[in-house]
Amino acid sequence: MSGRRQGWWAEIPGRCAGLAALCLLVSCLTGRAAAPPAQGPRELTMDDVVRGKVGVLLGSVYDTYLNRKYPQAEVLQYKNVPDMILAVLRGKADAGFINCQAFPVLQKENPQLTVLVRDVFRNPVGVGFPREQSGLRQEFNRFLAGIRADGVYQDWYKRWFDDGNYEMPPIANSKSRGQVRIGMVSDKGLPYTILREGRLVGSDVEIAERFGAYLQKEVLYTDLEFGSLIASAVTGKVEMILSTIMITEERKKQVDFSDPYFALSACVMGVKREPEAAAAPSSFLGSVAERFESNILREKRYLLILEGLEVTAILSVFAVLLGTVLGGLICWMRMSKRSWLQSAASIYISVVRGIPVLVLLMIFFYVVFGRFQADPVLVAVLAFGINFAAYASEMFRTSIESIDRGQTEAGIAGGFTRMQTFLYIVAPQAARRALPVYQGEVITLVKMTSIVGYIAVQDLTKAGDIIRSRTFDPFFPLLLTAVLYFCLSGLMLYLLDAAARRAFSPRRRS
Repeated sequence: MSGRRQGWWAEIPGRCAGLAALCLLVSCLTGRAAAPPAQGPRELTMDDVVRGKVGVLLGSVYDTYLNRKYPQAEVLQYKNVPDMILAVLRGKADAGFINCQAFPVLQKENPQLTVLVRDVFRNPVGVGFPREQSGLRQEFNRFLAGIRADGVYQDWYKRWFDDGNYEMPPIANSKSRGQVRIGMVSDKGLPYTILREGRLVGSDVEIAERFGAYLQKEVLYTDLEFGSLIASAVTGKVEMILSTIMITEERKKQVDFSDPYFALSACVMGVKREPEAAAAPSSFLGSVAERFESNILREKRYLLILEGLEVTAILSVFAVLLGTVLGGLICWMRMSKRSWLQSAASIYISVVRGIPVLVLLMIFFYVVFGRFQADPVLVAVLAFGINFAAYASEMFRTSIESIDRGQTEAGIAGGFTRMQTFLYIVAPQAARRALPVYQGEVITLVKMTSIVGYIAVQDLTKAGDIIRSRTFDPFFPLLLTAVLYFCLSGLMLYLLDAAARRAFSPRRRS
């Protein structure tokens, strides 16, 4: 019995090999006839797209559309269009929502992009106004009706969307009746809005400039993240928001919209599946030179970097100064013998340290200064200074308490007053002990200033984002930004060390 079983198992390899040879022979003889008829690639649908990761612009209607129609979709939200496009190009997202009118420009700059699904839906576009700006909204509606009647609107549409003429026409404006503040997103991309040679250019910009000329008012632009547009209008930071905003029922609950001046078609983009022809290899130096020219020299983009670096340096220096002075005051309150001062200081430290600095910044900008037209840079200095003070006060307190109390008693016994004892004996030693931690907090503050773009401040990080929105180069702008932050941090450390050496030198102490 066992012998028959062993023989049966032994025959299996031979039988399988014979069957495989027979199948191969049949396949060779009849394969061409048995093959199914060739078919072209099947056109994708939304059901195909939502099986992967879909990128959308933060605050856009695309997120709402996907949650309502395709709740099973994995939605990735990005704060600007360039980040979403880079995610699609790098494979971080399988597809991304974009409006069809803007796609030809994107494809020209990124040939590997393609439209996966066309005309998913259409939505009207209008200008948003705060509730109290009903008069300005009516003026815009009259302006819109006027340019439609005299043919200016038709010429505007033809140049930007049909002909691809992306040059701003001359628009005369007397600017004799004051100013109008307009919220806009500078990195929307053509044909809508870009920043070119330090000047906003695009179809939305032309509408804004023509409306300013109609009002005979100077147009002041506030560069915002798309997700902050509605909030800026609600809090009165701007008098109107004009950045290709789709009109939806949910947005109507927050702001009043003008008559529609445009209609957007939503498309889904992705990366082409067919392989691209291999590009000719370029030298390392040639690649660096090309990227330097594209990211720095072209359209004078180095001016953006210099302006952003200046803003970051100003923010850092003044926030450190404010935080140091305020931190000293909080430290004095914390060490006071009066219980109510101690309690107030403890509550301040606990509250500020428990709130993320970005949330604190947004609270100051949209709530504390919500109805005041305060300079965003000043608001950022206050927010970062108050945050820095909470940490600096604890550094100062622990350093002071680490000094032996016997030295204070000895100073008083030697004829010094309490203030003189603190200034000449305790404070220098405490400062030496606090300096390393203080330097670390200063560097942390410099890096934290990179979030001020959320409140329309064009700092170093925002400048890099604007350049990336034009070049779609994820490497060079980020590397340049990192190097500049490193240099700025190193410079501030050097200045602190130099000040410490000067303050603690033997001649200075004497």
